[in-house]
Formats: sequence, structure tokens, C-alpha cells
Amino acid sequence: MTIASAALLLFLILDPLGNIPVFLSLLRVLPPARQRIVLARELLIALGVLSAFLWGGKYGLELMHLRQESVSIAGGIVLFLIGIRMIFPPPEGLMGEIPDGEPFIVPMAIPLIAGPSGMAAVMLMGSNEPGRLGDWSIALLIAWAATSVILFSATVLYRFLGVRVLTALERLMGMLLVAISVQMFLDGLSAYLR
Repeated sequence: MTIASAALLLFLILDPLGNIPVFLSLLRVLPPARQRIVLARELLIALGVLSAFLWGGKYGLELMHLRQESVSIAGGIVLFLIGIRMIFPPPEGLMGEIPDGEPFIVPMAIPLIAGPSGMAAVMLMGSNEPGRLGDWSIALLIAWAATSVILFSATVLYRFLGVRVLTALERLMGMLLVAISVQMFLDGLSAYLR
């Protein structure tokens, strides 16, 4: 996997376009200046969480006596479920009920940006090829930076693209995530059966 393909995979998993309506609804009660501060804080928290899973994932797997194959299979299943929810969103939204007040860590940083599939993906990258942690860090930073740009320009994109286009893009990203999740599952299964 190249840095570019890893960054694209992580960008699809972070799903910034699909998160725009949720983020706008979460932040609408705050003044614009505070919205930017909260968004920056949540993006930095998500980057910290994903980096911790990237750099410490191998040790976490060893500590819990988990094989990489099991994480690949589990990550594929979680990614598949999230992809299905993106294609066929439930009435209460992708992440279910969202608490009132200023968001702090939940639900913006975790699970909207740094969700279970993102954590599993970076953990797999770091544990499969620990010699390329620098490459994976660059890929994570690229995906995170692209996500940040999109989320900071959410109101403009929402006005420009509209609800229908954003919904269509989210469903397209869901289709790609389903395909990626099936590949992760099959890779984990074939590695386990070897």
C-alpha cells in the first residue's frame, strides 16, 4: 500500500462529507467563533486518538493476545456496518441520538472522526508493517488535513452542494467503504487460514 492509497482509505473512513450535516447540527447553537474553536479541538483530539492507535496498536494487540488477522476481520465487519449505515441511514441519523450542549470528545472526535473503523485501520497499518510507521503517519496527516479543510468549510459546502448532493456523496463513500471492508475481511480470513 502506498502513502497515497493509505491516505485515500483513511479519508474515506473519516467521511468528512458525510459528517457535514451532523457537525452543522451539533455546532449550530454556538457562535461562529466558538464553532471554529470547538471544531479545531475535536479534530486535534481525533488526530491524537488515531495517532495513538497507529503507534501503539501493535503493543495493544500483543497485550490483549490478539492476532492481526482477528483485528483485520473485526475491522472489516465494523467498516462494513458503517458503510451499510452510510448507504441506508437510519431515521435517527448515522450515529443515533446525539446529546445536547457543546460537544466534547463524544460524538464529534469519537466516533464521528476517529471511529472504530478508523482506529482498526490505523492499528492494522501500524501492526502489519511497523517499519513504515512514518509513511502511515504521513498518510494519516494527509487524510486528517483534507478532513479538516472540508469540515472547516462545511457551511459553504452545505450551501453550495445542498443536501441531495451531500447525501449522494455519502452513499457513494459508503459503497466504497463496503468494498474496502470486504477486502479487509477476506485478507484477514486468508491470512488466518494460511
